[in-house]
Amino acid sequence: MEKVQLGRRLFYDNRLSVNGLGSCSTCHLQHLAFTDGRPHAIGVTGESHARSSMSLINVAYNSNFTWASRRLQTLEQQIAIPLFNEQPVELGMAGRETVLVADLQADSTYARLFQSAFPQSDDHVSIDNVIKALASFVRSIIAADSAFDRLLYLDDQSALSESALRGMRLFFSEKLNCSACHQGQNFAGGQYVQGKLQEPTEFHNTGLYNVGGHNRYPEADPGLRSESRQSDDDGRFRAPSLRNIAVTAPYMHDGSISTLSGVIDHYAAGGRSVDNGQNAGIGSANSRKSELLTGFELSSVEKNDLLSFLNSLTDHSALEEQRFSKPEDDR
Repeated sequence: MEKVQLGRRLFYDNRLSVNGLGSCSTCHLQHLAFTDGRPHAIGVTGESHARSSMSLINVAYNSNFTWASRRLQTLEQQIAIPLFNEQPVELGMAGRETVLVADLQADSTYARLFQSAFPQSDDHVSIDNVIKALASFVRSIIAADSAFDRLLYLDDQSALSESALRGMRLFFSEKLNCSACHQGQNFAGGQYVQGKLQEPTEFHNTGLYNVGGHNRYPEADPGLRSESRQSDDDGRFRAPSLRNIAVTAPYMHDGSISTLSGVIDHYAAGGRSVDNGQNAGIGSANSRKSELLTGFELSSVEKNDLLSFLNSLTDHSALEEQRFSKPEDDR
């Protein structure tokens, strides 16, 4: 608990940025399920990123982190990226580790909290302990009180509307097969349950792009290929959690689809067509597209039902829960 409380304070502290203009919470806003509502994240120096900020809710269950990486398998590894990454800059603390430690040591509240959280450490205030505390707080951001949860775990038969119940059947049907990629308690890809890997993380090309008809994604972010350097990994990204999806617009790795309705249209078409500009191409014709994306037809009623079900995955209490918010004595 001490590590969680320390991590909570650090999460909202602008001292963790090179210019004091941002914190972890800048790109992860609680009322937006710890996303930022932007198509592309913006670092504290104003640099625009290729990807959107992912939700932090229930990431304790993740087996991999960020949109496209096999290497990042712990929250501690992931948290070091926004702190110290230089291409692009997020918080920009590379080279300022000594300054940060000195600032935190000089703060009597932090000195006390670090000592309480890491009593066995020779140096209570350290970068390693900053990362561990932040990871502890992020792991505590759990949401399990959506309408869907109340139906599934509390047997509350009134939790979902008739429309949402029909949408749930569609979601898990062979016709749509949404659950092939969005599965488990997190409606996501690979995840851990009670310390055991439930499903391995898979990365999917969803036919979002087919630049120039060459089966490529924009070079600004070719997905898993950035890490693997393998052409077959072009455009492959991890399936994100659908929990609280209704409040995390815009969608996809680059925020290029503004509404959930648009996302459904994309999958119904088996890929997206970009008509103009440098990324023009017919995504459904991308030869690297996942075999799971075959397209489907929905009536307007069925589409509304599916949207009702997706809305039922929102845990509204997590968007207001005080223990996830900025500490009152630090406001």
